[in-house]
Amino acid sequence: MSEIRSEGTDRPEVRIYPWGDARRYNSYSRYFRELFGERVQKVTIDAGFTCPNRDGSAGTGGCTFCNNEAFNPSYCTPEKTVGRQIREGIEFHRRRYPKATKFLAYFQAFSNTHAPLERLEAIYREALAEPGVVGIVVGTRPDCVDAEKLDFFAELARQSHVVLEYGIESCYDATLRAVNRGHDFACARRAVEETAARGIRVGAHFILGLPGETRDMMLAQTEAINRLPLDTVKFHQLQIFRGTRMGEEYLTDPERFRLFGLEEYIAFFAEILTRLRPGLVVERFAGEAPPRYHLGHKWGSVRNERLWQMLERHLEERDAFQGQLYVPE
Repeated sequence: MSEIRSEGTDRPEVRIYPWGDARRYNSYSRYFRELFGERVQKVTIDAGFTCPNRDGSAGTGGCTFCNNEAFNPSYCTPEKTVGRQIREGIEFHRRRYPKATKFLAYFQAFSNTHAPLERLEAIYREALAEPGVVGIVVGTRPDCVDAEKLDFFAELARQSHVVLEYGIESCYDATLRAVNRGHDFACARRAVEETAARGIRVGAHFILGLPGETRDMMLAQTEAINRLPLDTVKFHQLQIFRGTRMGEEYLTDPERFRLFGLEEYIAFFAEILTRLRPGLVVERFAGEAPPRYHLGHKWGSVRNERLWQMLERHLEERDAFQGQLYVPE
């Protein structure tokens, strides 16, 4: 539920939502202001990890949709040390955000817990030792954590901001098999629950529009997401990239794929949002990658800030907001 507040008779009424501000969704920027009192900028790191779905541990060939190069910034390369990547990343972001003083080291490429514990300890302690770094965000897969690794991250989380961000992609096992994911949804649920139980902040990533999933399936999936003890969530629309197995499948049979147009996706995600529990922080709802990587339907050079503006305008026009249709179990 939301409430209306008015300060003085000459001022318009302002609706305040359960997360404590007037935005119609539980925003990532508000979340960080609450945690740190100011803007915190992520610095992307490539520490040279691989993936169990590529090296044979869980499978070969990788997920059919995966092209990590599409999301890595230019300063981010595993040939450089973690410390150097952080320093160059901080310099890169300070040109755009001169007042930024706090940074999170974001380990995004591939599966950043897919290594022996000794290597993980060295990498993440090196990152946290860099001036200005107040925490780490570790992107990984649900099948790349165990009790020993989670205990290590729990130790770090008692001293710094630590997030484990799991690529779950879908709650449907048939979809996960079709994209060669290499794990099922039960594995994802266990990883999220065991991470949260240790007091570690936990996020998840989902793709909307994977082959075989209908509109009704994607809307129904929100119920499973709501039941997970997540702090943050990211959604991306399906994007088909050159150099991927899904790209080859698309070129062979494009009719199999249902790709969202921009306005269509904004409207559809608004429906997802109304079903999403209010306490879940929405970090991202759409993806952006350089046009040169794309096959199929493209949105052009629409930046993330513009996407949020479009979503906010659509929510206002519908008088809709996050959790509007959510019913606690």
